[in-house]
Amino acid sequence: MFMEVKIKKKLERFQLAVEFSSDCRRIGILGASGSGKSLLLRSLAGVESADEGKIVICGRTLLDTEQKICEKPQKRKVGYLFQNYALFPTMTVEENIMAGLLVSPREKRQKAAQYMEKFQLKGLEKRLPHELSGGQQQRAALARMMICEPEVILLDEPFSALDVYLRDQLQREMMEFLKEYSGTVILVSHSRDEIYRMSEEMLVMDHGRIVGQGETKALFQNPRTKVTARLTGCKNIADVQTKEQNEIVVPDWGIAFPIQNRSTEGIQSVAVRAHEFLIKEEENCLCFPLQKPIVTEDMFEYNISFLASPKGKQRIDWKVSKYLWENAGKIPERLYLKEEKLLFLYE
Repeated sequence: MFMEVKIKKKLERFQLAVEFSSDCRRIGILGASGSGKSLLLRSLAGVESADEGKIVICGRTLLDTEQKICEKPQKRKVGYLFQNYALFPTMTVEENIMAGLLVSPREKRQKAAQYMEKFQLKGLEKRLPHELSGGQQQRAALARMMICEPEVILLDEPFSALDVYLRDQLQREMMEFLKEYSGTVILVSHSRDEIYRMSEEMLVMDHGRIVGQGETKALFQNPRTKVTARLTGCKNIADVQTKEQNEIVVPDWGIAFPIQNRSTEGIQSVAVRAHEFLIKEEENCLCFPLQKPIVTEDMFEYNISFLASPKGKQRIDWKVSKYLWENAGKIPERLYLKEEKLLFLYE
């Protein structure tokens, strides 16, 4: 395993108890605010000390409380990009980039010049952080981190404070910069889109624990738990009763489904992504009557909230593009869902 982590940290009203291992070089950690994502990153970097546990990266033991091993942050070869980039406000771009280097002044300047060119900062050497744009600040923070040649870099919600346009632009830039990086990247975010774009393997955190792990796209396609389904953007989740082996009842929606091609053993809930509904019936589809619709218009799509039965207690959301909606001409009496798009959740 390239990375093995097993740590515990108890705070006054929160406990981190994380255990995972991975061979992947692009890892995303998805979780709601307050789930412990940033605390986990700080523990990996050594900025926060764990109460007990073990961290092994690339064969190097960074922490082993039983063996009384605890590498200092400067020796861990772990780069940390904070949410606000944490550039030193009274230092120039050049001075910020050189800050972590332990070489001669001449070597510092030479290496800093290389990284300023690499990260498109040439001409900004003498500027202070407040004189830079958001993108320039991020590139300066990346250059300062990468100049020390870390084996692992930790990205702590680096796009959370940006507007949509700048966030998309900086994500593309960072993905380009990281193409040449052969080390491991761990990205923490509460944005499912960021995790989907930038990670190959995903960890799902909830209340200080890892509750899901797997290949990113596979977990989005088959979340398997309520927490993972919610965090990956699923709007429609409801508990089920298994009436027979080939039928499930969803009391909150007031409907039952015949299941032909899958085992229902062990399922506790079902989920449907709001974009997966079809207007026209296809082979092997489940039917959703569409009653008492409430239509909300967004910029590029409509959201239709509806009941599937007079007995239904929980509304179901359907998101449809404006193009498809306008071509349909009217609200349909029923929607359809391919059976394999009904997500089975087991806890």
